[in-house]
Amino acid sequence: MLLALAAGLLAGSPPAASAAEPAPRADVAADSYTWKNARIDGGGFVPGIVFNRTEKDLAYARTDIGGAYRWQEESHTWTPLLDHVGWDDWGHTGVVALASDAVDPDRVYAAVGTYTNDWDPTNGAVLRSADRGASWEKTDLPFKLGGNMPGRGMGERLADDPHDNDVLYLGAPSGHGLWRSTDAGVTWSEVTAFPNPGNYAQDPNDTSGYASDNQGITWVTFDESTGGGAGTATRTLYVGVADKENAVYRSTDAGATWERLAGQPTGYLAHKGVLDAENGYLYLAYSDTGGPYDGGKGRLYRYATATGTWTDISPAAEADTYYGFSGLTVDRQRPGTVMATAYSSWWPDTQIFRSTDSGATWSQAWSYTSYPDRENRYTMDVSSSPWLTWGANPAPPEQTPKLGWMTEALEIDPFDSDRMMYGTGATVYGTENLTNWDAEGGTFAVEPMVRGLEETAVNDLASPPSGAPLLSALGDVGGFRHTSLTEVPSMMYTSPNFTSTTSLDFAETKPDVVVRAGNLDSGPHIAFSTDNGANWFGGTDPSGVSGGGTVAAGADGSRFVWSPEGAGVQYTTGFGTSWQASTGLPAGAIVESDRVNPATFYGFKSGRFYVSTDGGATFTASAATGLPAGDGVRFKALPGGEGDVWLAGGAADGPYGLWHSTDGGGTFTRLPGVDAADTVGFGKAAPGASYQTLFTSAEIGGVRGIFRSTDAGATWTRVNDDAHQWGWTGAAITGDPRVYGRVYVATNGRGVIYGDTSDTGGGTDPGPGPDPTPTGACEVTYTVTNQWPGGFQADVRLTNTGTSAWNGWSLDWSFPGGQEVTRMWNAEHTQAGTSVTARNVGWNAGVAPGASVGFGFTGSRSGTNAEPEGFAVAGRACPTAT
Repeated sequence: MLLALAAGLLAGSPPAASAAEPAPRADVAADSYTWKNARIDGGGFVPGIVFNRTEKDLAYARTDIGGAYRWQEESHTWTPLLDHVGWDDWGHTGVVALASDAVDPDRVYAAVGTYTNDWDPTNGAVLRSADRGASWEKTDLPFKLGGNMPGRGMGERLADDPHDNDVLYLGAPSGHGLWRSTDAGVTWSEVTAFPNPGNYAQDPNDTSGYASDNQGITWVTFDESTGGGAGTATRTLYVGVADKENAVYRSTDAGATWERLAGQPTGYLAHKGVLDAENGYLYLAYSDTGGPYDGGKGRLYRYATATGTWTDISPAAEADTYYGFSGLTVDRQRPGTVMATAYSSWWPDTQIFRSTDSGATWSQAWSYTSYPDRENRYTMDVSSSPWLTWGANPAPPEQTPKLGWMTEALEIDPFDSDRMMYGTGATVYGTENLTNWDAEGGTFAVEPMVRGLEETAVNDLASPPSGAPLLSALGDVGGFRHTSLTEVPSMMYTSPNFTSTTSLDFAETKPDVVVRAGNLDSGPHIAFSTDNGANWFGGTDPSGVSGGGTVAAGADGSRFVWSPEGAGVQYTTGFGTSWQASTGLPAGAIVESDRVNPATFYGFKSGRFYVSTDGGATFTASAATGLPAGDGVRFKALPGGEGDVWLAGGAADGPYGLWHSTDGGGTFTRLPGVDAADTVGFGKAAPGASYQTLFTSAEIGGVRGIFRSTDAGATWTRVNDDAHQWGWTGAAITGDPRVYGRVYVATNGRGVIYGDTSDTGGGTDPGPGPDPTPTGACEVTYTVTNQWPGGFQADVRLTNTGTSAWNGWSLDWSFPGGQEVTRMWNAEHTQAGTSVTARNVGWNAGVAPGASVGFGFTGSRSGTNAEPEGFAVAGRACPTAT
């Protein structure tokens, strides 16, 4: 994915609040929410898959912008591991490398950072976990890492010594060289003896710093056959460098000295280096570029570690390649079996090669019979993710679904020769009968192995009052109409298929009328639906349109206003067969519609708010002042409230917060107590409330999070917690007009997150009480969410079932099996022997009647993991929910 966050949208420290008239307080309470993904299953590039070498069924996947995941064998699903990454460190959702400790499988490491140029304001870091990613500690690095930079499919750049697992190496980009840790990732220092920091850049002339960055050190591989025993560092290791003339280096003295590997091929970059220690072969996959999109020529080589002999084992002559090689794996159960991918073969399909004789001969996943007809050695079943066909009907030799593209991650399970997984630009595919490949006439079965791994970047969201509960605008895969949040939609938007949808809207009083705008290499940049997004037809572009921009539907669906890239703001009646230029509104403005008056539209550009009362033909700048000066703004009009507009946005060096207008944008009042806000949306009103529920991604009371207000912004409830932050959430947010408390959150790489509340309504901040000790009834839900040998993770929900609000709480229990809490979030804890006390933190002290508060923890265990037999609040028994 290449979905850069515009610098103007990134929040720094909050600015000083501007003067405003007195308004109700903006205290912060807390509520207990359950968070899930609206299922898409995949949707983005998976550049790395890592199996642990000593424990069966332990595997991890990394994504370029959407975090890391751990495989759950029992359910064949992936569990996200980096949802705790917060707003300020959003770049740490990009994972450039993973390492799973072969000595202590509980340990896992992630090298994180999204961009090496100024798109990402923070340096990279190495995260380390002693409980398989359930919790993490972080070491910041003095340079940036590029999980979404060119070359991100090479690797792994992070490696753990298989004999002395306190030793790790990290290959850095941007000329920063090779780094080493000798204390299990706590501290790092540069290996100054390493001679070459790399010199290859995709495009040295790119002034943005994206394609011009030196791709640096690309992989580290240990030769485990040269270890001196447990606790003694491995003697021989190999390192790949982004340098076409000097791509591979070796150390034979545990990293003290290094030499360029003699006799190596030149003119290519080594994407991967995988060692078969039993046969003494280092396999290398080469491409003429760093990938993941490009690559026109490639080779496969085998290096004999004992003799220094190089052998070209490429399955095709160099003249016949139009692709580079990258995906590379060996079968640890069957030494001599090696596989590789033609990662950059976009047309007609990717190719996968397999050898069972150390590369002497090869077979391939598909081949031509009589062009353009082809014979596949595999079958594909994408019924679990049917959108992977893209709704296409290609002509041979193309097929749908494709075997893949950008196939840089390829791994055979080290414990199971029949299981292989590989990553593509959209999903993780896998097979569990791989060895059928080797039988005469045999075929192996490929299917998505991606459930739980959600990796879409969300640009816009809508929840209509009828029809599908959720419509999304997404990068790379366009967007989906979710009729069920727990099922994968059958298809993304088609007719046309935008590469990225930038904006969508529906007619408030006729929600079957939907419009979307997006990017497309050739074809219209706008599309319409008259059946709530189930089917679409393209509109006609005005002259000059180059990108989607933003679009708004009139309240009754009779007219539309569009602010595309490359052309000025346009308006139309009907469905976009012809457009006329709007006047008075600058090009590039953000546009929205009033949700009651079909003739009223709004716009914002460079600190000015604009209003049209003639269907978008003419706009007039309002007299409102004090609004954010830049274009990092999102605003929406309230359904059912003519002229009721909420505006969020700003930047750290100017006005930044949340504003409200009740006169159609003529004037705005800034809400005090909201330090910064980036999105705003509406949902069903709370029971008994007269105003729709507000949602925002904001900083309120010094806390960054997702907030809800049921009283028009007078008080706020934080609805997420520190374990559920998802990096940057500034693109879009909306409530559900049919379900109180439900909120849909746009993420930049973790898909559409939705949350449901345990609060039955009311839900305002109870305020300070005279007695901090809870009184009345309570109930506890205790759930073990994950466990492994020696450890586990659990979530606890404490509900106030009484009639009085709590302003402070503590929960006591005893472990029957000697378990010990190792880390807790959203609560503070103490433990003496088997007795544990969890207490509120500052922001979740208030718990209204009927509301809940949640926290989680990881713990150690030996033997069984029996649940606590009883809980107590302030000395009173608190029953567990059934």
